[in-house]
Amino acid sequence: MSDNKIIKAIKDKGKTMEAEMSFFGHLEALRWHLVRASIAIVVFTCVVFYYYDWIFDTVIMGPSKPTFWTYRMLCDLGAALHRSGFCIDKINIQLINTEMAGQFTLQINSALLIGITMGFPYLLWELWRFIRPALHEKERKAASGFVIYATGLFVLGVMFGYYVITPESINFLSGYTVSSKIQNLFSIDSYISSVATLTLATGVVFELPILVYVLSSLGILTAKFMRETRRYAIVIILIVAAVVTPTPDMLTMTIVSIPLFILYEVGILVSAVVEKRKLKRSEESA
Repeated sequence: MSDNKIIKAIKDKGKTMEAEMSFFGHLEALRWHLVRASIAIVVFTCVVFYYYDWIFDTVIMGPSKPTFWTYRMLCDLGAALHRSGFCIDKINIQLINTEMAGQFTLQINSALLIGITMGFPYLLWELWRFIRPALHEKERKAASGFVIYATGLFVLGVMFGYYVITPESINFLSGYTVSSKIQNLFSIDSYISSVATLTLATGVVFELPILVYVLSSLGILTAKFMRETRRYAIVIILIVAAVVTPTPDMLTMTIVSIPLFILYEVGILVSAVVEKRKLKRSEESA
């Protein structure tokens, strides 16, 4: 009897050791995926650092210039509607640096931030390669376009934030004054932080359908729940739009709100599709 207990204990210990080795093996695999993604981000950062003069003047400082694409389109829109006040001829923004190594660290930090943004699709690809072997064949087919969809939504959000939200916010905030006795002098760190936050935050918000897909797959979220809470979602979206766009006009707030409404409705469709697939699989297995 004691021999059987010893053998059973040895077998249990072997299973435990095998599970631990498998766990550490997965950690090792994840580490290499993250290492490759980090190398890609470093490469993109080096490219940005090399072409930084053009990137800084054209991309980073673009929303602070009246010749920016968004301002020109607004001017054309005003001309088409025969309404004045759409054209922006001057942006009152003066940038300063207040630290000895400020401009050097500025270049490194902004180049790294742009490098991370450019390397984000590859990071998603590496994470997908890590998760894919653990999925069943049907799950792989259902999530086969994950990287493409997530990347597309992120890029779309970044573009929307950069070309719509950022220039409108900069134009308003740079000219806003409480008193004529106070002169607006912005630090370059504050300017870049605002551009990066508005742009990248919008890119993350546009990942809403992907989040809905994951939560619906886990059974946490349903299309019925999203439909029933639509009225509350509308209020939250309007609040988010008001916070993200500090401009007082309703036009800018409406422009920001519409894509968020569309994303919410797309999320409902995504959740409904996930539920139909789960129901179909349960019927097939029954």
